[in-house]
Amino acid sequence: MTEQQHSLLGGYRVLDLTDEVGLYCGRLLGDLGADVIKVEKPGGDAARNIGPFYHDTPDPEKSLFWYFMCMNKRGITLDIETPDGREIFKKLAKGADFVIESFIPGHMSHLGLGYTDLEMINRRIIMVSITPFGQKGPYANYKASDLTTWAMAGPMNLSGDPDRPPVQVSFPQAFLHAGANAAVGALIANYHCQMSGEGQHVDVSAQEASSFVSMEAPAFWELLKFDVQRSGPGRDALFPKGRVRIQFVYPCKDGHVFYLAPGAAVMITANRAWTEWLTSEGVSVEHLKGMGWPDLDFMNLSPQDFDMIQGTLGDFMITRTKADLYEEALKRDIPLVPVSTSEDVLENPQLRERGYWIEVEHPDLGVSLTYPGPWAKVTEAPLTGWRPAPLIGEHNEDIYGKELGFSRKQMVILKQAGVI
Repeated sequence: MTEQQHSLLGGYRVLDLTDEVGLYCGRLLGDLGADVIKVEKPGGDAARNIGPFYHDTPDPEKSLFWYFMCMNKRGITLDIETPDGREIFKKLAKGADFVIESFIPGHMSHLGLGYTDLEMINRRIIMVSITPFGQKGPYANYKASDLTTWAMAGPMNLSGDPDRPPVQVSFPQAFLHAGANAAVGALIANYHCQMSGEGQHVDVSAQEASSFVSMEAPAFWELLKFDVQRSGPGRDALFPKGRVRIQFVYPCKDGHVFYLAPGAAVMITANRAWTEWLTSEGVSVEHLKGMGWPDLDFMNLSPQDFDMIQGTLGDFMITRTKADLYEEALKRDIPLVPVSTSEDVLENPQLRERGYWIEVEHPDLGVSLTYPGPWAKVTEAPLTGWRPAPLIGEHNEDIYGKELGFSRKQMVILKQAGVI
């Protein structure tokens, strides 16, 4: 049994026609063992030009974005805008299980490759369409970037400090959520196909996928007539003696830590631990005892008292490193954790122990690069067999020559005509 057959989606084939809007969907299906074939126009997909680049050298074969999004995929070149290209794609679709695409609504049907066209040659085919706003509605044909989609979905309004305009999350999120939702939709449709023998069309909107991750924020108005606002590194709360600003993120000597003691019992336990810790370090807490520290009820604090407590803790944390604070907090059962940088995540002992980071060889570069690896532990079919993202047309010979039986002469003619 091959490694692919021993995987969760071993034996399934995916034709990936997506751009940056939907690339993550194919990546996830490839991680699960499906044979994902990235179909790009001759000369390479536009997503290859998205940075950053290996060694900061702009090159369509060195995009780190492409490396991540197209890992565990094979790659062919094919222009489905041409008549010959469309016929070749139909041959591929006849033996495929999934087609994922991110063209504007109706474009695939215009080419004669829409769901109703493909199901005529393969009734089990599952087409997944990933677009900024979905296949129908007043915005359906609008173009959008990850940033504008994130803004229109709502989460951006919750990101940033309350006294400043909304900001984007540092790394683009909207199309990641769309790709993940599309992968889930594809697998659910596949389960239905196993039960009924029929494929279907899965319509995924990046706006809807991104709006969903606002979680409970939209419900606040419905339930409490309270519109959740940006809160930066903390959150405003209304206590009986006034509105207080609860600080979650505190600066320390080499970065930041997150501290939150939710619930009265946990707060009292944490306060007692803080009292012992601060006292052992020579920090006086006498100025806090007048308000009932450490056995105080936070609900009865005034905003001024609350600021004094947080100021005392903040003055102490700024003198310690993330590692020192975290190590001592673990010993004292204080709910404090470091805010990890990218380097911290890479060196995290928990992730390393679980084998999260993997080394993938890039023969074209002559090096191995470190990637995030298995995102789920599956006992009977572990996520393994990682392959680097394909070079432009890297698997043309395998697909066109070995599978479809094209002669070398035919392939040369198709290449000269700009079809492959």
